[in-house]
Amino acid sequence: MKKSDAVTKGVQQAPHRSLFNALGLTKEEMERPLVGIVSSYNEIVPGHMNIDKIVNAVKMGVAMAGGTPIVFPAIAVCDGIAMGHVGMKYSLVTRDLIADSTECMALAHQFDALVMVPNCDKNVPGLLMAAARVNVPTVFVSGGPMLAGKVKGCKTSLSSMFEAVGSYAAGTMTMEDLEEFEAKACPTCGSCSGMYTANSMNCLTEALGMGLRGNGTIPAVYSDRIKLAKHAGMKVMELLEKNIRPRDIMTKEAFENALTVDMALGCSTNSMLHLPAIAHECGIDINLEMANEISARTPNLCHLAPAGHTYIEELNEAGGVYAVMNELNKKGLLHTDLMTATAKTVGENIEGCVNKDENVIRPIENPYSEVGGIAVLKGNLAPDTAVVKRSAVVPEMLVHEGPARVFDCEEDAIAAIKGGKIVAGDVVVIRYEGPKGGPGMREMLNPTSAIAGMGLGSSVALITDGRFSGASRGASIGHVSPEAAVGGPIALVEEGDIIKIDINANTLDMDVSDEELERRRANWKPREPKITTGYLARYASLVTSGNKGAILEHK
Repeated sequence: MKKSDAVTKGVQQAPHRSLFNALGLTKEEMERPLVGIVSSYNEIVPGHMNIDKIVNAVKMGVAMAGGTPIVFPAIAVCDGIAMGHVGMKYSLVTRDLIADSTECMALAHQFDALVMVPNCDKNVPGLLMAAARVNVPTVFVSGGPMLAGKVKGCKTSLSSMFEAVGSYAAGTMTMEDLEEFEAKACPTCGSCSGMYTANSMNCLTEALGMGLRGNGTIPAVYSDRIKLAKHAGMKVMELLEKNIRPRDIMTKEAFENALTVDMALGCSTNSMLHLPAIAHECGIDINLEMANEISARTPNLCHLAPAGHTYIEELNEAGGVYAVMNELNKKGLLHTDLMTATAKTVGENIEGCVNKDENVIRPIENPYSEVGGIAVLKGNLAPDTAVVKRSAVVPEMLVHEGPARVFDCEEDAIAAIKGGKIVAGDVVVIRYEGPKGGPGMREMLNPTSAIAGMGLGSSVALITDGRFSGASRGASIGHVSPEAAVGGPIALVEEGDIIKIDINANTLDMDVSDEELERRRANWKPREPKITTGYLARYASLVTSGNKGAILEHK
């Protein structure tokens, strides 16, 4: 019996069939499995403007394999366009809206299987969360990454564009050069071209086993992306036949694989929000300290932008995610017997997937570092945890000590940085930007880019209970938990306190005695919520701190 029989079979379902007739479905189509195709197409996000073509290819694949494809939508926010204003409060929060609305659509209409077509930052984890909840056979195929831009003969991307604004503010770039960056940094449709959050999550979808080979790396403008979409449509019918479901694929061991690949690739720190949230929907608890355990044994093999000067298109040419996994498997770092959305095991998928460019994917015998690209820090400033993209930190900032420059919102920090009030050695602290305090946990790409653009990237650290874009680089430490809004120690930092950062030792402390911290804590008072109406107010009342993945707790 098919799940869709609940709406297509029997006398009681005659009214339901009348509505399918209104859609123009034939009797033959109603007798086939109904496959929901979740389309994230829109005309405001560059990573989504091509998804209509991907969806049409998926529909063809489903139909060729004997299913009836039916499309319904999912929203998506462009983090780049939302950056630096109130819109960024509405980025992370869409992850739960996407999961909730997709769950509603899939179960209300009793689809037998799903093909998810996401691309950008919250869209991918939101649909993975929905896949875990609905738990019908599901395949992912993303819209694909953007090609890198080219300015003055050098490849570039969105992170360079944000840093160019800082360079212009510092007087080291002309308006003409800034305008050239503006015209050329983002040359095609697709998710922005570095190892930012969207591409991180699309690559990790492969590592989790929920996407086919090339999901994270085949450029959006390549015809191979259309072929991949057709294969995804065909493959979901095989998964339906074999009854292979998301929770059969997304096991605890699969998340360990994803964390391992995360460390090797040097993914965005946002993966430390999204992987725990997806795992939570699967009934699996990921403690962030697991990340350090995995990092300790996983070498960092890739320095993709913004950590280095290679881009997703080059990772694709080098063999993609499977080539990285094959390198990791040389040291037995992966669980290879796990089922995936290819209907084959991890081991079968990566067999023979060789590294074609050792300048893009370092051999495991010659990594960039013996430890992974992300570090989880703890200390009296972050008792629960904080997160940093270690692979994007210059060596001289792995250990840093300096005076706190304290700001209670992103805008004040940016004004100080661009006003020349931040100097070498400082530690910029931006608080009350966490999941509750923001609300919505804004990304701090503008201040990190301003720091880099002002020439301070190798001498100034930034610490926040907010988060960072995958495009951020430098000693950018986010997700400080507990956050300021709930009285975490970051709320107690005062101007001039000495902050001690040791990324090698995974520690983050302020040089303030326990007695003084207790005195400050006794005087601390919760702040009035910044927003008291609408979705953000509801979100703030339910959301946890970053160390738990900013999931919503039902009360």
